[in-house]
Amino acid sequence: MPFVRRPASRLLMVIGALALVAPAHAGAQGTRGDYARAEQFLGPNAQELVLDDAVQPNWIAADRFWYRNRGAEGYEFLVVDMTTGIRRPAFDAVRLAASLSVAADTSYDPHKLPFREIRFVDGEQRVRFSVGKKRQWTCDLTSYACVGPDTLPLNDVTEVPSPNGRWVAFTRNDNLYVREVATGRETQLTNDAGPDDGYAKPTGCCAQVTNVIQRRPQRPVLVWSPDSRYIATYKMDERHVRRMYLLETKSPAFVLHSYPYALPGDSVIPAYDTYVFDVAAHRGVKVDRPPQAAVNTTCCWLTTRDSVLKDVKWDPASEHLFMTYGHRGYHELDLLDVNPATGQARTVLTEKSPTFVETNLASGGIPDWRPLSHGREVIWFSERSGWAQLYLYDARTGAMEHPITSGAWTVGDVLRVDEAGGWVYFTARGREAGRDPYFRFLYRVKLDGTGMQLLTPENADHDVTFAPSGAEFLDNYSRLDATPVTVVRRADGTLIHEVQRADPSRLFAEGWKFPTPITVKARDGVTDLYGLLYRPTNFDSTKRYPIIDYIYPGPQVGPVGDRAFASALRSGNQSLAELGFFVVELDAMGTPFRSKAFHDTYYGNMGDNGIPDLVTGIEQLGVRYPQIDLNRVGIYGHSGGGFSSTDAMLRYPDFFKVAVSRAGNHDNRSYDYTWGEKYQGLLVKTSDSTDNYDRQANQRLAANLKGKLLIMYGTMDDNVSPVNSLLLINALIKANKNFDLLVLPNRNHGFGNEPYVTRRTWDYFVQNLLGVAPPEGFEIHLPEP
Repeated sequence: MPFVRRPASRLLMVIGALALVAPAHAGAQGTRGDYARAEQFLGPNAQELVLDDAVQPNWIAADRFWYRNRGAEGYEFLVVDMTTGIRRPAFDAVRLAASLSVAADTSYDPHKLPFREIRFVDGEQRVRFSVGKKRQWTCDLTSYACVGPDTLPLNDVTEVPSPNGRWVAFTRNDNLYVREVATGRETQLTNDAGPDDGYAKPTGCCAQVTNVIQRRPQRPVLVWSPDSRYIATYKMDERHVRRMYLLETKSPAFVLHSYPYALPGDSVIPAYDTYVFDVAAHRGVKVDRPPQAAVNTTCCWLTTRDSVLKDVKWDPASEHLFMTYGHRGYHELDLLDVNPATGQARTVLTEKSPTFVETNLASGGIPDWRPLSHGREVIWFSERSGWAQLYLYDARTGAMEHPITSGAWTVGDVLRVDEAGGWVYFTARGREAGRDPYFRFLYRVKLDGTGMQLLTPENADHDVTFAPSGAEFLDNYSRLDATPVTVVRRADGTLIHEVQRADPSRLFAEGWKFPTPITVKARDGVTDLYGLLYRPTNFDSTKRYPIIDYIYPGPQVGPVGDRAFASALRSGNQSLAELGFFVVELDAMGTPFRSKAFHDTYYGNMGDNGIPDLVTGIEQLGVRYPQIDLNRVGIYGHSGGGFSSTDAMLRYPDFFKVAVSRAGNHDNRSYDYTWGEKYQGLLVKTSDSTDNYDRQANQRLAANLKGKLLIMYGTMDDNVSPVNSLLLINALIKANKNFDLLVLPNRNHGFGNEPYVTRRTWDYFVQNLLGVAPPEGFEIHLPEP
């Protein structure tokens, strides 16, 4: 194009606009050196620099566990005796490495053994582990002779052993079987399963296609009775549920994948009948209730993350099966008492809410109700007072006996019930005055509601695991600004022994700094909101910095997560800050772990996404920290954060200037029905052309886009369908809006942790908020998993 002389006034306008985007100091940030430092502080890399980190127990016996620890010389396997708190090596690593090296004809370093998980066998006389895929070795811990490899799985998740060890339950062609361990004799318990209509089958959102493609073994969804007589499970019917489709990219042509996936308002959603099988008698009975809509009470499915059916619990004598019975819309939940021999069910109580009923405030958490007294009583979780608390009910009459806990604070997880001693042990948040209301503390209280005791007094977040014996518990306590300490305590809270104390010296030697805990006022000007602020480790108080918000709107969890030290490392936001930004995470109204009213803030209006709180919170930070440039505000997030970061750009286009939106559920009419119907409500037509979900859909606001928007999605995302992003993209095209796009072939929902995606996110903010060209060809490296 030939040069055209422009009027001086126009030229000055252009120069002025460029000055706003690229201030004079911008060249001092976003450099290759900043990128290298940012890479070093990414979670996987940063965690490698923390020694003796928080302990994750793997139980060997009632009072003993092993764990893998990152020590000064490398990784080690240790055993802890809970009765004394004393730890010792699980084996002689030098001898094992030498023996394995000879047997495998490979050289192994005793501080970098080629496995992360072990299993003790033969009364702890031998240890078994996997080297690579399907190559298992067994080493004698006396002679250290190693035998292998064989192909027997280290832990066969496809079989669920009975409590007495006599049986294992499994499925074949979606029918239920048991096998007697001693004889190998198999018994088929069902024979009527069909396509999309099977027993104990892990199903539902959010990895149906991924599990098939990656050939992930799945645990059958069932619960044995304590006496090993019965199996409780379900038969899930998805035969007439809407089908969704994904195209896998392969040479020479696409491969089409189909899977059942119901959407809000669909007339047919997954439904199931609950069954109880008498293993010895080889017969089963169906619980005498109509098929239950496959809704749950903790979002987003019926099982825990390891596929344990969580809304079913046995009494200790195996005489009563208690289960919850949900109703579509999440406004009502029944507790049933089932006779396992006959299937006869009786409603014990019904919990109702004008918004949604919860049985644990944590997404995927174990429901906080427990049968007691051989089925005569039940501990029940409810937010009826406006706060998550525990109540004791007479299970025979359905009458509430009394509250067990009360107050303006929230119960977290019920970890143990000691009926003999009359205690219930639970975590809670917000009870300790003057402390972060998100810190978890462990308490115990008498079942009659008296004698409340704080068992973990340190001013920190406590991650607690009880020993199977119940006599002791492991306590990892830390804060976002304090590294972990691991101790063993008796059930009454008495300190037995400090196991280890994290050593972050290598991390700090590289310049890493704790993020700053912050408190700001919410949109109402009254409610305190809590979060974290990250700054570059080479922060210069004389400079001005853009600020980027990392958003996850909930409603099932907030962006900060728990307040343990590891959360600050995992987020990756210190890395982003290193490039020349302030980065903020803020648990806005609408996220959990506070009052019911706080959590319900935008029920039925998911387009809110807590963004009004982020705007006012960032404005307050701009006053508090004059280095923040409120004319350069960015935002990014993944999944719900992808939805809400785009939403922020479209609803507040003059405030948010740049966004990276990854895997967003931009229109919850195109997302899993359990999500939308729980938090937006049942879909209701308001006219021939619209409904009550219309105002939350990002594509409806596409014409509002002013700033820079990068949309990312994976073509094989079986959690948030690519149709969500494509609807938005089409609307932006129709509105004649410029935007940027990164399509990731064959990626599922988890692509956000890929180094390439991280680097592209960094580049987008560096280029569009700093006005600096990113270093060309920078490649992020992470340790092998």
